[in-house]
Amino acid sequence: MSVYTKKGDDGRTSLMDGISVSKSDDRIELLGTLDELNSAIGLAKVIAEKTLYANLARRQQELMQMMSGIADPRNPKYRFSKEETLTLEEGIDHMENLFPRVKEPVLYGGCEQSARLDMARAVARRAERRFRKAELNYGADPKAMQYLNRLSDYLYVAARYADYQTSVRMKENHRQEDNTKS
Repeated sequence: MSVYTKKGDDGRTSLMDGISVSKSDDRIELLGTLDELNSAIGLAKVIAEKTLYANLARRQQELMQMMSGIADPRNPKYRFSKEETLTLEEGIDHMENLFPRVKEPVLYGGCEQSARLDMARAVARRAERRFRKAELNYGADPKAMQYLNRLSDYLYVAARYADYQTSVRMKENHRQEDNTKS
């Protein structure tokens, strides 16, 4: 079976329920942005330590669930529950307790991991805006919208934690260098 079908050559595509829509439809724009977000999280995941890697992989699976729910909104198996959002909030709270948060504005790119996470967070914010537009025109799962909002918060805190870990390692390296010079 070929990867190309030629069915989209006229600028239309189909949702999972078989409805044909324009490729500029708000739902297709949202699906494309969520796909981009999933890819950005994958880019952050490949250099993540074990725990963050597992958490980011879980976020990717949840995004796939969200995309299925947008493409097939009448299917209840794709709906989000409070638990997905609560899990994100627990992850945020856990990370926030691991380091002192800086109060001043953050200059992104403190390390490669945080730069990748910040890119994913920026795409998540765009996905939120696209989600709202699709929701206004077609309706949407409100718990999925809440989850998406919390996901951007999760990515922000994960990026700041990565910056913190990098600064701690740099300070330790400088101390070790100073001790060898003494």
